Amino acid sequence: MKNKYDYTGSYKKAIYSGTFDPITIGHLDIIERATKIFDEVIISVAKSELKKPMFNHQKRVEFVKAATEHLNNVQVIGFDTLLVDFARELKINTIIRGLRAVSDFEFELQMGYANSSINKNLETVYLMPTLEHAFVSSTIVREIIRFKGNFEHLVPKRIIECM
Repeated sequence: MKNKYDYTGSYKKAIYSGTFDPITIGHLDIIERATKIFDEVIISVAKSELKKPMFNHQKRVEFVKAATEHLNNVQVIGFDTLLVDFARELKINTIIRGLRAVSDFEFELQMGYANSSINKNLETVYLMPTLEHAFVSSTIVREIIRFKGNFEHLVPKRIIECM
């Protein structure tokens, strides 16, 4: 009997989720590499009001759309549910997560196990950004923005226009 969460087939889709507050060149690095592995990559922008994002949800979705408009197999969708539920709604069994450093690993491993405990067919694929982007995080970018520093080299050029 086929499991109700089994969406395997020849067409492979994956979700890359985050708050993207804002999207960085590190995120874009992961997205571009994921598009070479999967037929379609859904970038899911979490509302995440508990994190008190610098940019509102609509603006963050707009940033991600602008940054990825050159990629044919990317779709950007905002969401405000558990990622596992969103993946089930979209019939996707693969989640992409980025790992910059060892410090990311423990948290991401816990999240992967938690997601798998809810949906046993859900796989998490971890991708590392290239070394030149490994230090970039949205947190660093937000701090630089707060103090009116130069951050343009840390975000996709296309979103500078949106800001």
